[in-house]
Amino acid sequence: MRYLLVDRILDWKASERIRGIKNVAMTEDFLEFHFPGNPVMPGVLMIEALVQLAGWLTGASSDFKGWFLPDSVDRCKFYGFALPGDQVELEVEAVAFEKDKAAFKGIGTVNGKKKAVAEFSGGIIPLSEIGDVEKERRFFKILMRELSL
Repeated sequence: MRYLLVDRILDWKASERIRGIKNVAMTEDFLEFHFPGNPVMPGVLMIEALVQLAGWLTGASSDFKGWFLPDSVDRCKFYGFALPGDQVELEVEAVAFEKDKAAFKGIGTVNGKKKAVAEFSGGIIPLSEIGDVEKERRFFKILMRELSL
């Protein structure tokens, strides 16, 4: 199973920063068990959304030749829950961006209130090793609303 946790990309600047949105829908299967009768988006999935956004920044910045894969979450702090119906605003900034490795810091907020902050790092690998480059390039355009379905 693959969770796609970035629903829209708002803007980005190559090798520097990216902003996106995750809409938390009541129908998401992870809410059924986290927690029964009190559904909240698991904090680790909010971190995963930030990591995915870093992947999109890496891909777009390299003309989809590279993709970010995390090695470690160096710091992380949670400040509250994202609930069904919330729109989580995600922001990721590159701290270090090199040919084969990168480090990022990210924040997830709901209505301007911090929900999670993380610093993470990892490697940059050829996108062609893990995915279809043209498919990811097209999907990025959809996320940016540059291409309609």
